[in-house]
Amino acid sequence: MAQITLLDGSIGQEIVKRSGDRATFLWSTSVMMEKPGIVRQVHADYFDVGATVATTNTYAVHRDRLAKVDMEPQFETLIECALTEAEAARDAAGAGRIAGSLGPLGASYRPDICPPVAVAAPLYSELVGLMQDKVDLFLVETVASLAHADGALTGCAGSTKPVWLAVTVDDDDGTMLRSGEPVADLAEIVARHAPDAVLVNCSRPEAVEAALEIIAGFGRPFGAYANGFTRITEEFKQDNPTVDALEHRTDLDPVAYAEFAMGWVGQGATIVGGCCEVGPDHIAELAARLRAAGHEIV
Repeated sequence: MAQITLLDGSIGQEIVKRSGDRATFLWSTSVMMEKPGIVRQVHADYFDVGATVATTNTYAVHRDRLAKVDMEPQFETLIECALTEAEAARDAAGAGRIAGSLGPLGASYRPDICPPVAVAAPLYSELVGLMQDKVDLFLVETVASLAHADGALTGCAGSTKPVWLAVTVDDDDGTMLRSGEPVADLAEIVARHAPDAVLVNCSRPEAVEAALEIIAGFGRPFGAYANGFTRITEEFKQDNPTVDALEHRTDLDPVAYAEFAMGWVGQGATIVGGCCEVGPDHIAELAARLRAAGHEIV
């Protein structure tokens, strides 16, 4: 049996659900200042059901995203708020690790607006410098293209903490990144930057198996945390979208999701969890399934 790292699940969507407010562009970011404590409780709930990693609510905390809503002056304050909320939950749980989330620049699932490496790398490097003293690892999330992977990992080169790369793949063909580039073409970038793990995230769970078959050949620890959307719509790929443009699945209950995740573990994955629309109930079921199979959650 294996030692499995159990990640948390959705952060942003859980925040929106618990706030009682309508989702707006970057609302899950500003909530840290407007309604302190909600993010901490989300982290705490995941720890309570068995997750061993809290992913910071910094996915959208980028200067370019904040500038769109006149929030760039709060850049460092928001990072500090997110770190504080995660630390408080971890300390209350008495154990666990904190993963510093590094989301896409510009917008998710938009390789067409991904900045070149020379522009992206300094922006990621700034985030690493601000966060690395308070996180246990960095999680580069929802990487949709080769250029995105190269820019983000170049920016993480100065990290003193492990760096995990998480890519998002085509809803219908897990052998392809959302850019249309083959997952296999990540091999050179992974070999050059040597991230400490390579994952698949924010993709339909049905697409993950094919991606992991390829990623397993990269020679790094690997895993996955999928989403619960029917698919990523063209409407969501427009400027400044909200999650209202996405439809959640009604057939992906905790048991169904855990079945997918256990399949990934069967492929050799040692890091599993959930992404958008995968909540604490899903992670609780997955923890139970892992333990029942004789795995150790670490």
